[in-house]
Amino acid sequence: MRIALAVLASTLLAYSALAQVPAEVEACRLSGLAALKERSPSFGHLTFDIQSLAISKADTKVEDTPIHMVIMGEAYLQREKSDKPNRFVCLVSDKGKVVLTFFTEQ
Repeated sequence: MRIALAVLASTLLAYSALAQVPAEVEACRLSGLAALKERSPSFGHLTFDIQSLAISKADTKVEDTPIHMVIMGEAYLQREKSDKPNRFVCLVSDKGKVVLTFFTEQ
């Protein structure tokens, strides 16, 4: 019974965390996936580790482009050589427009 309750509680927490993730996170994922597929058309999946996300509101500019949100965390790229996560940073401008998504191996 305790195990079933623990599983249910962790499932509810996971769904709760997903419900609270801003739409900009998905915009970053899609933008990053598109850039990766441009370099390697066979690339298939990009998954963000929701638990690792650091989402910060910002009030700054890159040259003349306003930056309103910075999102950082771990991403899992479909690769045959490693299952280790990559770190990423994503800059979001007005109306949820992604300015930059950058990935680096840890």
